[in-house]
Formats: sequence, C-alpha cells, structure tokens
Amino acid sequence: MGRAFEYRKARKMKRWGNMARVFTKLGKEITIAVKTGGLDPETNPRLRVLIQTSKKENMPKENVERAIKKASSKDFTDYKEMNYEGYGPYGIAIFVETATDNTTRTVANVRSYFNKLGGSLGTTGSLEFLFDHKCVFHVAKKEGISLEDLELELIDYGVDELEEDENEIVIYGEFAQNSNIQKYLEENGFEISSAEFERIPNDTKSVTPEQREQIEKLIDKLEDDEDVQNVFHNMKEEDEE
Repeated sequence: MGRAFEYRKARKMKRWGNMARVFTKLGKEITIAVKTGGLDPETNPRLRVLIQTSKKENMPKENVERAIKKASSKDFTDYKEMNYEGYGPYGIAIFVETATDNTTRTVANVRSYFNKLGGSLGTTGSLEFLFDHKCVFHVAKKEGISLEDLELELIDYGVDELEEDENEIVIYGEFAQNSNIQKYLEENGFEISSAEFERIPNDTKSVTPEQREQIEKLIDKLEDDEDVQNVFHNMKEEDEE
C-alpha cells in the first residue's frame, strides 16, 4: 500500500503545472468523451466526471462548452488516441499518450524528440509491462466514513489502494473497472472532484542530478507538444531519493 500514492503525489503538480496545457488536455478529453458517449452528462459518465475535473482545475466554462460543441461540429476531424513507448537517456522508460488528428505528424515529432535528446522510440507495447494502468478518483471526505471500511467495500469493484490527501480521499483502481468504481461512488453519494488515468511504474530507477536534468529535457519537450496528453516514466522522483 502507498506505492502508487507516493509516486502520484510527487509528480501530480509537476505534470499539470502549466495551466494552458491543462486546459488543452482537458478540452481534448472532453471532446473525445462527447464523441464516444454523447452530449448529455447525465447519460455520459466520462463526460460527467471530466466536467467536475475542469471545475477543480478552474477551467473557464466557455472552454468546456467549446470542447463539447467541437465534438458535434461537422467540420471536426476526430482525435485518434495513440501511445508511443521508448527509452530516454540512461535507460529510463518513457510512455507517451497522445490524442491527435494527424498521426503522421505526431509520430514524426515524438520520434524526433527521442532521437535529438538521447533516447530511442520503441515498438508499441514493448514497455507496457513496466507500468500498471490505473484509474484514479479524487473524492471529498464524507463524515462518518471509515477509510478502512470503504476500502473493504471497494475491493470488489477493482480498487486496490485508498489514501487520504488533505480533504480528499484518493482511490486507485484497475483501469478496466473505471466505470464500475465511478458508478459505486456516485450511487453512494460521494462527490467526485476529478478522475484520471495513470500509468504507475512497477519499479523506479535512481539517477544523478545531472542525469535527471538531461532526462527531464526530453520529458518537457514531449509534454510541450500539443498532441501529447500524458507522459509517464520510471525515473525515481526527487522526493523519493
């Protein structure tokens, strides 16, 4: 217990530190959710929770409305979700999730970042085994709820870790059980402030400060690309070392 939480806590603000990037990422996720599940949050659980996430991140309401409207536009070219995997400098595994309307552009850009900054792009699926794919829910604490009792209740729904973080409970579950976990939380009156998908490394690798600087140049370059939604890696965070 605690491995996923500590890793997530160390990196969460770093990953979403740039507000403009956060809004772009959320906007794409909202558009994809509408395209796959429809315009109505009442019947589209993924859209419902993304709207809550956008509120938590202070994303302007007009940005949310624009992303929803975009999905139903006849001129809209659908986003394709593609993953890319490779090694950065010093053998650090890097997993890149993208949402793109031009896969040729995206793969060329991702490959060039790896090549120019001391890494190499691998084949799809080659590094997936190094990460656990999880859904992560942030819910408000409820009076009279025991964390231990809640954890026992949620084990049957694919949840494998719960942690307290300030005024929230952070819930980690199997990626495939995302809908079941969300349904349980909503039906039992839990206020979901956000829900995300994470790839938690099975093991992390230590690096020197100089090596970290070089690896982070590649990670930052990937994250700055407008087609990139998330970048995950197995480099040990500074807080852990």
